[in-house]
Amino acid sequence: MAQHVWKCSSLLPPVRWYLLRMMSTASVPVMPECDYKPKPYRGPTYEKIMKIRSKHVSPTVKPTFNKPLILSEGKMQWLWDNEGKRYLDLFAGIVTVSVGHCHSKVVEPLKQQLDYLWHTTQLYVNYPMYEYAEKLTAKMPGNLKVCLFTNSGSEANDLAMVLAREYTKAFDIISFRNCFHGSSPYTAGLTAHGSWKNAYANGFGIHHAMNPDPYQGIWGGSNCRDSLVQTDRTCSCADGQCQAEDKYLEQLQEIFDNSIGKRVAGLFAEAIQGVGGVVQYPKNFLAKAYEMVRSRGGLCIADEVQTGFGRTGTHMWGFESHGVIPDIVTMAKGIGNGFPMGAVVTTPEVVNAIADVSLLNTFAGNPMATTVANKVLDVIEEEKTQERSLEIGNYMIKELVKLRDEFEIVGDVRGKGLMLGVEMVENKETRKPLNPQSMGEIRDAIKDLGVIIGIGGLRSNTFRIKPPMCITKEDADFAVAVMRKAISDFLRKQ
Repeated sequence: MAQHVWKCSSLLPPVRWYLLRMMSTASVPVMPECDYKPKPYRGPTYEKIMKIRSKHVSPTVKPTFNKPLILSEGKMQWLWDNEGKRYLDLFAGIVTVSVGHCHSKVVEPLKQQLDYLWHTTQLYVNYPMYEYAEKLTAKMPGNLKVCLFTNSGSEANDLAMVLAREYTKAFDIISFRNCFHGSSPYTAGLTAHGSWKNAYANGFGIHHAMNPDPYQGIWGGSNCRDSLVQTDRTCSCADGQCQAEDKYLEQLQEIFDNSIGKRVAGLFAEAIQGVGGVVQYPKNFLAKAYEMVRSRGGLCIADEVQTGFGRTGTHMWGFESHGVIPDIVTMAKGIGNGFPMGAVVTTPEVVNAIADVSLLNTFAGNPMATTVANKVLDVIEEEKTQERSLEIGNYMIKELVKLRDEFEIVGDVRGKGLMLGVEMVENKETRKPLNPQSMGEIRDAIKDLGVIIGIGGLRSNTFRIKPPMCITKEDADFAVAVMRKAISDFLRKQ
């Protein structure tokens, strides 16, 4: 394997190297108990599914692990494969299962709705959609009181782009490098993440500002982020000041000065970059960026597809932790706990800009999806999942940061609530991303030990920890122990 990893490991003091060897030979972490018994697997054999996959499934759907995993059942934070093996789900179907797999309080109302009405389109009135619109807007701050429904986050961001351009009568839109706002032809231009860029024409009128990343960016310091854990980069900032914030705002101003005329249609921003690897901006950056955009007549659009519905712990919506109220909010994923649904919430003034525009989404707001979404909101409130995200997330990040102290290849730990990231590096001094082969090897080892985890970041070197918001401290302890063993076993083999 690569010499650089061995070099990092060999530089460890003798005591730490001895502890690393002891950790790597320790017994396998014990998975917390689960009183749910899965049903027998009913599907085709593994071999038959792989044959179908090779012949009839698009090659763009790439396997996550070295050996593709067939998942057959889920319950709350747990998943089972076709052989009956249980896994702790730390990725929630790409941050989508919000309150738990097959949560009974969501499943039973959906079963009842199936006996009444499946689909009508928005040409007609169905009360689950209207009930949900009222319930959702009650959770929004300010004058964000009008809903437009979609089927996905990409569709929601498509629609938000239309709204911004129609309302402002301007065309230029800004997003940040490393962002992900969808992969439809329209939102592919908005996305500034090379893994998701394709050869077809996209991005007309889109400008990508420098990403304000306190860890991998040009500027960053030891007190930039709204997180319990800061980077290990040093800085000379006085209390209440952030030189990195000012420098990144200057870069945003460069976009205005050089690429945009007098008016801008809008700014898209995630509260925490999701696909980009759980990147957090300097604390006051987004609020000041909003001011700059609004001074040019633009709208501010918050992409809450991953950070919404209490996942960050401190607030229902990620943008609230930045002290801002956007003009448009997009959401999906956790809105339906895995049921396909998305939404745009905006102000009456903005939505009136398209009053004469014909927009119809056949499946949006259908009775099944909005029944599910209604119950998801109920569970979030009744079971205090936002509070749980804060409690368990705070506990878990404090445990995860110990891995940074123990291992040379763990470069950064960051995030809020149950939206956490662990960035892996070749060594801490250069912050060079750990290579994809090594990342895959560690992720497979984590899976073999019973934990499903995501990978993100521009260089695919950040482990993404975004589980269903029902996990426990025991689950968090197990997950960290599994990661510790997988990393130490990997280093021992170098």
